[in-house]
Amino acid sequence: MKFTIITVVLDNMAFIQDAIESVVCQKNTNIQYIVIDGGSNDGSLEIIKSFGDKISIVVSEPDEGIYDAMNKGLALATGDVIGFLNADDFYAHNHVIQHVAERFSAEKCDALYADLDYVSRVDKNKIVRKWRSGVYDKKRFVKGWMPPHPTFFVRKYIYQKLGGFNKQLHMAADYELMLRFCYFKNIKVAYLPEVIIKMRLGGQSNRSLKNRIKANIQDRNAWVMNGVIPKWYTLLLKPISKINQYFL
Repeated sequence: MKFTIITVVLDNMAFIQDAIESVVCQKNTNIQYIVIDGGSNDGSLEIIKSFGDKISIVVSEPDEGIYDAMNKGLALATGDVIGFLNADDFYAHNHVIQHVAERFSAEKCDALYADLDYVSRVDKNKIVRKWRSGVYDKKRFVKGWMPPHPTFFVRKYIYQKLGGFNKQLHMAADYELMLRFCYFKNIKVAYLPEVIIKMRLGGQSNRSLKNRIKANIQDRNAWVMNGVIPKWYTLLLKPISKINQYFL
């Protein structure tokens, strides 16, 4: 089984090396690694290029945002299974892709998700929140649940059949894609009960109340554009459901 891992980055000199190292150190050697750089001028590109042929493809050019960059990566992907690793994040250990591959083979699934830890931006060893996703049931989407996108791996043919990220949703395109694939198109999904991602705090949608409100509106649009008006409680429960992450 061949994997494609895609990292998109723009001016993230502080953390991009951790992300790249966590990919190139994976014990599964059948990995196509793609880095899509939005035209960084802070030194990020120099760090990326220092890895040489350990990175399969490097693209550096302006884009229309993170989801446009992700779609560029999808267009270049040749792996059987595709995953995204954010430039702020890194894999929890060197056997992540091996364990994901084993789960795909055992479950014969179309997609897979796992668990992640949120870590401090100043100390990557300090766990601040724990996102434990739980066993899959697509009905949980109605109750505000979603898988953590950084842990979400999908077979390439699903992207070819169902499409990529909707760039109109500036903060909720990953939510809409998972909602479309899992809830509306009912692909076969499996859960890997293991922490595979260390995610630094500071996501765009949570940086301010204004951004959280914008994200909530776009979350609603993610349902509407798929032909369904969400329940009145669905989007209310979405942020509330994450409160327990601080107490695990």
